[in-house]
Amino acid sequence: MDSDAEFSKRHKGYIQLSELTLIAFSSTFFSRVLTLFKIPSIINLAHLGIIPFVFGLAILKSRVKDRKQIKIFEEFLIALFIFLIVNFASALLNDAGIINAVVNFLFFCEHFLTLALIIYLPLTPEKFKFFRAFIIGSSFTNTIFAYTQHYVLRLHLRKGLEDNIKGVFIGGGAGHVVGASVALTFGIYYFANAKQIPIWIRVVIVLATFWHMNMADAKQVLLVFLVAGVLLLITKLNNIVDAIKYLGGAVFLGFALYWAIQNVPAFEAFNTWARPEIYGPEGEATLLKTATFRLVPNYYTTPLHPFLGVGPGHTVGRLGGWMLREYESILSPLGSTIHPASIAVWTAVGESWLGDQSSMFSPLFGWAGIWGDLGLLGLFSFLGIWAVVWFRLCFDDVSRFFVLTVLVFGLIFTQMEEPGYMNYVASLIALRWQEKNVKRLYPDAPQWQVSHRKHRKSIKAWIKYFLLLD
Repeated sequence: MDSDAEFSKRHKGYIQLSELTLIAFSSTFFSRVLTLFKIPSIINLAHLGIIPFVFGLAILKSRVKDRKQIKIFEEFLIALFIFLIVNFASALLNDAGIINAVVNFLFFCEHFLTLALIIYLPLTPEKFKFFRAFIIGSSFTNTIFAYTQHYVLRLHLRKGLEDNIKGVFIGGGAGHVVGASVALTFGIYYFANAKQIPIWIRVVIVLATFWHMNMADAKQVLLVFLVAGVLLLITKLNNIVDAIKYLGGAVFLGFALYWAIQNVPAFEAFNTWARPEIYGPEGEATLLKTATFRLVPNYYTTPLHPFLGVGPGHTVGRLGGWMLREYESILSPLGSTIHPASIAVWTAVGESWLGDQSSMFSPLFGWAGIWGDLGLLGLFSFLGIWAVVWFRLCFDDVSRFFVLTVLVFGLIFTQMEEPGYMNYVASLIALRWQEKNVKRLYPDAPQWQVSHRKHRKSIKAWIKYFLLLD
């Protein structure tokens, strides 16, 4: 087995590449924190250049020799290339700007670049533990920020700042949802992964992240996680023992949530959705949610439009929904284009009394954006990338659950294109795979030994313990 010094010496540039990967992660996770220090908001778009650059550098500089890593990486490249081709084919068909195709691809696939980048790193046990500690530390920071915003700064009590419990995702319009999604995802990851930490501490951390979600009033996050849990249960139906286990947990959580909604004031907001009259074929929620699928076909002019859509950034994805207008001064000189289909859907939102009630009812959501922009070929090629993740990287139920939460979020709003959340989830999936892979390559490494010291006499020692470095 190679020592870290010998490994680094033979693989020149590796250490710098691993550090660049963490910088790439930070460019999406901490960019909004930097704006607190008067750094221009354009920093929020820096990741669109940083992550592809580091990804390209990994291809050129990484010296991976493990055939398993190389094979998975190659499959990712093929799946990503197909989706990229569909983006450009749709842009060509619809006279969309090349910048539309490039940015649309990055919004939907940037996190796949991050995931592929992490699994392609030739991590040693020591480097893996440092890498994991950085991600865990970032996760704790997000929730600590949220508790500070709620209990110290009391931002939720200020007029106009009711949804301002956003963790590190300060200033983002949906930052409260992103911060809560990251927190709850971290709670599940830590509970499942930090097995050297006593279970009661892990339960406390899960509850703390759950309360983060409630403080942020991001109730759709809990709904997404519950739906993802049901979908995971469905995948386990061929295993009776696991099915019973998950079904019992789902029933318990369902009754607990129902009781809390009816009896705990903090959960009263969930009653926003408890209005049967807005659902059904002619219900206002149904009509608004499906507006994209009724309006976009009105702009089809060739038989190819159902297969390639009306162009990247031309309907209701993050790019067409608002980014083209929000960053018009930057993107317009680069040849960006807009389309009346996007305006038509926004008009439908404005005309509905539910339009500003909740993102749950919004017709601007990830799957609708892919279908509207890129058609059926876009949908199938995008699902092909997720298929690589599911079958090649998800070796346990935790990773599969993370994938399902993303896919369900794609039905709510544009969080499937939110860089902070998506790069975070991709990093956790990659970390879980890397841990298994590094243990396979270095089964006897002393770094896997866990310290069971009961007395830690310094803050530094406790920090190392909770970051799984000790």
